[in-house]
Amino acid sequence: MGMRSMWPLGCSCSGLVSAGVAVVRRWLREEHGQDLIEYALLSSVIGFAGIVAFSFISDAMNTTYASWDTAVQSDVLVEVPCPASDPPPC
Repeated sequence: MGMRSMWPLGCSCSGLVSAGVAVVRRWLREEHGQDLIEYALLSSVIGFAGIVAFSFISDAMNTTYASWDTAVQSDVLVEVPCPASDPPPC
């Protein structure tokens, strides 16, 4: 029993390899759908950059909001008026 009978439908190994090489060469030469792939890659890079930027910005936003909240909760920003009708300078 030879090697030819082991492959399905009587195909030889060299025929499958040459067919695979032909498919890869054709895929590298043809430009159908190239624009779509470029736009998909560009949008994924922009998306990943946005995720990374938002993770850095969110920490800064949280720190800023926490400091504003602390200042609002304390009496630092409140100016208490004098209760007298003719107020002396406080």
